[in-house]
Amino acid sequence: MNHDSVEARVLGLLLPHHRSTGATATDPADHPEQLAQIRQFTEAGEPIVFTLPGFPCKSPNPAKVLGHLPDEGERLSLRFLDRLCARIGEIYGPGARMLICSDGHIFGDLIRVPDAHIDAYGDALRALIDREGLANLDTFDLRQVHGDLDHDTKRALVVAAYAPSTDALRAQVRAGDEDTLRLYLGITRFLFEDTPDHTGTRSALQRECRRRAYEVIARSRAWGDLIADCHPRSVRLSIHPQRTGAEKFGIRLLESADAWATPWHTTVLRGPGTRARLLHRAHAARLGVPVLRDGLPSHYRTVD
Repeated sequence: MNHDSVEARVLGLLLPHHRSTGATATDPADHPEQLAQIRQFTEAGEPIVFTLPGFPCKSPNPAKVLGHLPDEGERLSLRFLDRLCARIGEIYGPGARMLICSDGHIFGDLIRVPDAHIDAYGDALRALIDREGLANLDTFDLRQVHGDLDHDTKRALVVAAYAPSTDALRAQVRAGDEDTLRLYLGITRFLFEDTPDHTGTRSALQRECRRRAYEVIARSRAWGDLIADCHPRSVRLSIHPQRTGAEKFGIRLLESADAWATPWHTTVLRGPGTRARLLHRAHAARLGVPVLRDGLPSHYRTVD
């Protein structure tokens, strides 16, 4: 392939941030899916559109996050995504747009987060984008689908139209499908951690979380297919680790030792001369002191 092509150069800007399931392939030629997706726009001379499902809502576990509104983790992540688009614009005239496809409403009932909190998170996210002047970012969520119907009805319509059956997902896991198994284990872990008020036994909670994990995956895939229908031409990104060559490109938003860590499951710890790190709030609190932004809890900073 031509490593000097616009497609290869654009992909080269994403590769240092690749969140992969194995060793990161640093040659654009190893990512033919993404090259083809980018080429749809460059051949037409149009802005490149990235779709990124994520930024759903904050974890309901107070040991992991500072509250239910976006904070420093989201602010830094959105600034990173906006800057990535701006850098693409420096090598490709029409530039790039990043569509943040907030997926909180699609599985909010399964992760035990009220729709009101998800609405507040989404509204604050848009306000943050405006306040920071992040001109390359747009947002999309369930409120923009199916008119004025209530959230439960919208969820049911999207699931009926797009979601695979949980039996089909179980069959994929039993058959050794690595991508589905990895996602199932990761989501089961999140659900277990994010049910801090459970009063039964650990084994009962584990069984319940395994059941809910399949439903979360089914709805997440439904959301992804709905996005693909609404935006049939896009470079498809994911906040989850993805294998090299997959249809979606996993992207790392901020530094963390945990490949599954996201700003909405963690808290930011900042220190002099160091990059922001994502940690559980309880851990960050042991290492730093709280910082407020606009009167609200934002992150922790080390006192060194």
